[in-house]
Amino acid sequence: MARGTQGWKGVFGALFVCSWAGNQFSPMLLMYEDVHGYGDTTVNTFLGVYVLGLAPALLVAGALSDRHGRRPVMFAGTLLAMAASAVLAFGALGPAPIYVGRLLAGLTVGTAMAVGTSWLKELSQVPYDRTADAGSGARRASLAFTLGSGLGALVAGSLGQWGPWPEELPYLVHLVVTVPFAVWVLRVPETSTGGGVPGPLRAQLRVPAAGHRRFTRVVLVVAPWIFAVAALAYGYTPVLLRAQAGDLGVAYATLLTVVCLGVAAVVQPAAKRLDAADSARGLTVAVVVLVAAVGAVGAAVAASSPGWGVAAAVVAGVGIGIGLSSGLMEVQRIAGPRDLAGLTGVFYAVAYAGFLLPAAMAAVTPPFTTTALFGVLLVLGGVSVAVVVAGYRRHLPGTVPGGLP
Repeated sequence: MARGTQGWKGVFGALFVCSWAGNQFSPMLLMYEDVHGYGDTTVNTFLGVYVLGLAPALLVAGALSDRHGRRPVMFAGTLLAMAASAVLAFGALGPAPIYVGRLLAGLTVGTAMAVGTSWLKELSQVPYDRTADAGSGARRASLAFTLGSGLGALVAGSLGQWGPWPEELPYLVHLVVTVPFAVWVLRVPETSTGGGVPGPLRAQLRVPAAGHRRFTRVVLVVAPWIFAVAALAYGYTPVLLRAQAGDLGVAYATLLTVVCLGVAAVVQPAAKRLDAADSARGLTVAVVVLVAAVGAVGAAVAASSPGWGVAAAVVAGVGIGIGLSSGLMEVQRIAGPRDLAGLTGVFYAVAYAGFLLPAAMAAVTPPFTTTALFGVLLVLGGVSVAVVVAGYRRHLPGTVPGGLP
């Protein structure tokens, strides 16, 4: 089946398990803090350290897949997902396996996002899929990410709260689930057979479309907010409200993650209707909702209310779902075939930088208060909204010769 019109499903599955690998750790943060006594800064560094693996993978994996093919690089990504879980299963021995496992998880997600998203787009069009529309690839990629991230958090958090061997079993389950998808990837049709740009690899790493004004002045303004809000909604909120959650801290973190990412998956059809080729309507709605989610998280923390934290996760999920889907559709309109994997990688690299936000906030609290920091974020969010609105119908793909400024 994978060699026919349904080949995209194999890539969808691989992207799903790689996203699972990246986000299964999020609800486990409080468990590590409670069991091993790690401080807030250390715990939030656990959350953000995988960006150190993710960013270079996002920027390099696409180029490697252009040169050597999507299949071998995506297969390597699924193997990295298994390696990440295997190392994290030794987290009870100390922080070192956690740091290494999170770094491997970053490499996993970076590879999957850059290569899997591009591969899905190519398989969601003629001749591989004659029923898909122009936005199917972007929607399938964002759905695979949100479902994998959400289910990974649900399984890991539930086992971490109530299961036996809470520091090992969640990661072993992911290992078992990933094996068939790694095999399936090897049966999916290859779509990148041109060998990429001739010459040294650094020539392949150039992404001319990254200079497109639509990308720099609209897409990249919204991108960091997507995962910054995710990190605040289900990474930082449980840490700040751990006293209110009591013994159910891991379960509460799991609930926030599943609600946030579940809503993000559900809003995908709405994101399709919001997207417009002649305006930034989708991204404008996304950034407004994302900034509102920052305010909602800040209000929940200020009120010390777990219930408000759940409501904030709902708002965050709406913004994340629209932002991911609309952002990817903008990227796919801006990029040419030669730039698709590279531009996708740049988009995700900037977006995932937002995951560092909780660690940065924890590092400067004190001297600053959490309330003051949320106030600063809201001001920055307002500026971002204004910038996106200013570029609402400007610098559309195809309006500038060569697609560059």
